[in-house]
Order: sequence, then C-alpha cells, then structure tokens
Amino acid sequence: MKVLGVITARSGSKGIPGKNLKLLGGRPLIAYTIAAAQESGVLDRVILSTDDSDIAAVAQSLGCEVPFIRPADLALDGTPHLPVMQHAIDWLAGNGGYRPDLVMILQPTSPLRRAEHVREAVALAQTSGADSVVGVSAVPVHYHPLRTLRLEPDGTAVLFVSGDPIRRRDKRRQDLPPVWAMNGAIYVFRTETLFEPDPSLFGARSVAYIMRHPSGLSIDDPDDWTEVERHLSHSITGHARG
Repeated sequence: MKVLGVITARSGSKGIPGKNLKLLGGRPLIAYTIAAAQESGVLDRVILSTDDSDIAAVAQSLGCEVPFIRPADLALDGTPHLPVMQHAIDWLAGNGGYRPDLVMILQPTSPLRRAEHVREAVALAQTSGADSVVGVSAVPVHYHPLRTLRLEPDGTAVLFVSGDPIRRRDKRRQDLPPVWAMNGAIYVFRTETLFEPDPSLFGARSVAYIMRHPSGLSIDDPDDWTEVERHLSHSITGHARG
C-alpha cells in the first residue's frame, strides 16, 4: 500500500506566534515531526502543506518534500483539515499522477510522537480493516464525563451527563470505565474517505491507537509548550545518563 504523510503547518498561529519554527530543545518545532516521519520507514512520501515560505524552506532543509504552497484561503484560522487534505491529494494526482492508498496527517504540534508510533498506527490501519485510525490518550479521572458538572441557569451544579444531583456521582474512581480523548498526534485514513458522498477524515469506522502519556501531548498554548519542553528535557537527560 502507498502511504502518504502530510505535515500541516500554516503560518498564522495566535496562541504561540511562529510556533512551527520556534526552537524547542534547540530545534525548530517542526523538525521533530519531520524526523519521526522519516525514521518510521513506512511512509513512501512525506510532504509539507504550508502557506509560509519560511516554514517551507526549513522543511526542505530537513529533507521534507514541499511540492506546493498551500492557497491562502486554505490557511485561515477556521480552516479544517478536510479541504487541506483534499487539496493535497488533488494536487499530487494532477501533478504526477500520485494517489496514495492511505494518508497520515502529522501535525507539528505533537513533537513527542515518535517513529514507532507512526509505524504502529500505519500497521493498525493496514490490518484492522477500519476506515481510519486516531491517536487517543487517557482522560484523567477528575475530568471523567461521569464526574464533570454543568451549571443550571440558577447556578445549581448537576452531573453533566445525567443532570442528576452531585450526590449521585460515582464515589469510587476505580469503578469508572476508562475514557479516551483524541489527541491530534495520529490520524491515518483511507484516501477514499476524502471524496465519498459524505467526505470526512474518518469514514464509517475508526479504531483507536492508544498512546501513553506524554507521547500524545499537543502544543496549543504557552503552558503546553512548557510541559512538552519539561518532558523533552527529562527524556534527553535520561538518555545522557544511560
């Protein structure tokens, strides 16, 4: 199967201006994702979709293919990934006839994602028969949906899911079923899902690829950056001691 990796990195980041090229542990943030994609050995092409010439130049210097510059109307704050992926696939098909069987989105905001995660997720996509694979991380028990609250107009706090009084909340966290959240580090899907009558990145059936903390951490704001930097520093220190 032909598997395409698409690194998405637009220029307009408001939470952390210029974050894709901001140095993390002495390397541009985008460098971690490019390295994981290249080292995985399961992507027959790794391309960058960006509207920014500086990001494109850095990616090219790191060995990433930049076949096009993304149109400005596909790099707005509210632009979802679906049209960005449709544009990338259409461009590659129209300029060289390349059409992959699977597509993997690789966001630079997940720098702790490693090559083995990419390999395992692609293998799961190939063997599961699912339309897509999504990376998930465990939700901490204090954020469990059966314990979270919502406020009524008069200020009364009730259980979010059931609307019951708080006294009905499950008391033992050990009795709560595991809950998972999509972390943004892994998206693999069949190319056909982009162009079906009801197009999506997921298709009819998605399977989860479980990532242990902190591998699935995503950088969306300065606090996230600090946390990832701390984990990265500990990892480097541990390797040095070993």
